[in-house]
Amino acid sequence: MPSDNRTVTPNAQRMPVLFIPHGAGPCFFMDWNPADTWTQMRSFLEGVAETLPVRPSAIVSVSAHWMTPQFSITGHTQPPLIYDYQGFPPHTYELTYPAPGSPALAEQVAQRLEQAGLEAVIDAERGYDHGMFIPLKLMFPKAEIPVIQLSLRKDLAPDAHLQAGRALEALRDEGVLIVGSGMSFHNMRGYGDPRYTPLSAAFDDWLTAAVESPQSQRDTLLQNWNQAPHAYDCHPPGHEEHLIPLLVAAGAGGESAGRRVYSERVMQTTISAYRFG
Repeated sequence: MPSDNRTVTPNAQRMPVLFIPHGAGPCFFMDWNPADTWTQMRSFLEGVAETLPVRPSAIVSVSAHWMTPQFSITGHTQPPLIYDYQGFPPHTYELTYPAPGSPALAEQVAQRLEQAGLEAVIDAERGYDHGMFIPLKLMFPKAEIPVIQLSLRKDLAPDAHLQAGRALEALRDEGVLIVGSGMSFHNMRGYGDPRYTPLSAAFDDWLTAAVESPQSQRDTLLQNWNQAPHAYDCHPPGHEEHLIPLLVAAGAGGESAGRRVYSERVMQTTISAYRFG
């Protein structure tokens, strides 16, 4: 429910759309050096729920860590967790996030994608990967809101992912929160390297200007994100999966204005989050 300082209007159930950074593996739940590396990002994620008009009826999470030949949707009633990170402390493989799934919402998402001409299948066995459960543990720690995950398509085609987002836009009017989970900068060689600081900043400036453009211009720019300054320094060719959830979010944003809602320098690189609506 909304807090006392938020007024519910007739359109209050319409959710915004988010593109959020999910950090590095289970980084928010372990010691790090320097200790404050992820403090601001954690605070941003912890504060997201309070910025929403009402409590979401459900969440569609689009994670950078699930790619399939066609769009796939989790259909499990109680998805298990997939600890798809390596080399972290033992306790991070015991983290829990018992959010229920929603087979009914999964069916609705699949139907909307199919109606848009996009092949979609429901995977009744797959669990939640860390691109979903790590940030959502901070955003909605009670794990009470039903969540389904939507995969990326393996070809990472920008236009197809914008179309997928457009197909899901109407879910916002049903109180569904659509969350793209990735990283606006994701080049493993660049983290911690000061040579990437100006490169990531230039790309981030371009990306923010694109997101904040009117819809038609925004879509064109994002479809051609690889023409941005230092695009492939920030997302190496064939490994842009951490950026593509932003295109799904932008598509679902429709005519809603986009804006940057978080940005900081993390491990020598600029990382940002965006909101539509």
